[in-house]
Amino acid sequence: EVQLVESGGGLVQPGGSLRLSCAASGFTFSSYTMTWVRQAPGKGLEWVSAINRDSGASTYADSVKGRFTISRDNAKNTLYLQLNSLKPEDTAVYYCTKWANGASNAWGQGTLVTVTS
Repeated sequence: EVQLVESGGGLVQPGGSLRLSCAASGFTFSSYTMTWVRQAPGKGLEWVSAINRDSGASTYADSVKGRFTISRDNAKNTLYLQLNSLKPEDTAVYYCTKWANGASNAWGQGTLVTVTS
């Protein structure tokens, strides 16, 4: 059974940092591109970032470029998202997803990031 478990969310002040983690199991983690997607309160889903299976390439939404960094440790079956220079508009539930056949076909339960003074 595919499982994705996010952690690391919390309450942070504007300008602060957090590191999100996503522990993967039930599939060959190193074989898949992985992504982060977020959903702000009352808003739709927003793709945040993606990283290919061997960390050779990563992409970011314009809204987070230069502030967030995606990474992965295939030996630990773990995906990360470093969030720096956080803004109130980054407040959202952050989900990691497994990307296959042109879509996210597995999702974690999400971790809430709240940016407020």
